[in-house]
Formats: sequence, C-alpha cells, structure tokens
Amino acid sequence: MTEDLNRLPLIGDKAPSFQALTTNGTVNFPEDYKGKWVLFFSHPSDFTPVCTTEFMTMASMKEEFRQMNVELLGLSVDSLYSHIAWIRKIEELEWNGMKNVKIDFPVIADLNTKVSTKYGMLQPNVSSTQAVRAVFVIDPEGIIRSIVYYPLTTGRNFDEIKRMIQALQKSDETHHSTPANWNPGDDLIISTPVTVSDAEAGMASTNEDEYALDWFLRFRKDKA
Repeated sequence: MTEDLNRLPLIGDKAPSFQALTTNGTVNFPEDYKGKWVLFFSHPSDFTPVCTTEFMTMASMKEEFRQMNVELLGLSVDSLYSHIAWIRKIEELEWNGMKNVKIDFPVIADLNTKVSTKYGMLQPNVSSTQAVRAVFVIDPEGIIRSIVYYPLTTGRNFDEIKRMIQALQKSDETHHSTPANWNPGDDLIISTPVTVSDAEAGMASTNEDEYALDWFLRFRKDKA
C-alpha cells in the first residue's frame, strides 16, 4: 500500500485519466478539458482554515486564469455533501479584501482516495487520510507540465502559480526559456547552442532584439 501511495506521475507524463463526482457533476478527465490548460490542485480536507483562504483566493482569480485558457479543478478527500456545505460557508466569508466570492469551479469528492492515489497526493509520512497541497499544471494535450507540493501548514502562492503557467505558455509560443523572476514582457532566454559554429554565429548576431552576456547566455526582447 505504501508503494501505491508514493507513486506519482512525472513532468512530461500523460495525466492519469479518471471519472469522478464533483460539485459541478461528473467529470471525465482529461477528456472534458481537451484544448484547455488545467490547474489541478488538492486540499487536505474541508473546513480547514488554510484551505479556506486558498479557495477564496482561487475564486477571486478565476477570471484571470480563464483569460489564459486555464480551468481550475480542485480535490479534497471528503464527501460531496461536505464540499457543498464548505463552499456555501466560504461564500459567506470576508477576508483580505475578498468577499462574496463565487466558487463555481468543480471540486472532486474523493472519499475512496482513488484520484488522489493516482496523482500521489497522499503521502503517508504526512497523512494517510488527507491529501497534501499538490498542484499539477496540465496542458491542452493532457501532458503534465509542472508539479508543486506544499506542506499542510503553508498556503500556496497562486500569483506564482499563475506566473509559472504564463511562463510555460510563453515558452510554448516562442520556443525560448524564461529567466529567474521572469514576468510577462520581460526578456527571454535563447536556447543554448550545441555546436561551436552556432555559438560563434550567436555571438556575431546583429539582431537588435538580441543581446548576449556570453555565448551560452543570450537574450531576446519580448515584442508581444
């Protein structure tokens, strides 16, 4: 059993498929999200304080994500009725300038832990009954592009998660990488040359949109 709990998919893998009951009805994953990016995140349990602040934050940012073609999908190892009661209570709360938030993204009921086990969300050294704060970014082709785990005591930084998805989308669009602390509009990193001639050509480039610190560290200005 421990081996199953520790198994988790890796970046570059096809996202494990599943059918699950959610607060928005039955979800068939990833079929229902074809052509969309998905931010799939888990919570330890309902009616917990850190999770409540995270749900309020996610609800307040949902339109920002949808403008990026990103859909939200939550999971908690609790029942559907518990989810509904918790969501209704969250929508009554006010915190950190957020109030009257509407949580309309689906939250998976995973009492049998089938989905959380598939995604390695149950980690026995923490808890065998509560999911850790896992974040899976899944692209429109159903491929896992990023995995982040937070401990139970630490709320997630959803601004950073949004920035990471923006960086992934930018790299897909331009075939360039993003440097440390990159934000939309910042310069991009040109792929490192793999031959001496490519390195020399890069250093000799007169393209005004490019500049180099050295042959292996070249940048391109983002014109988008």
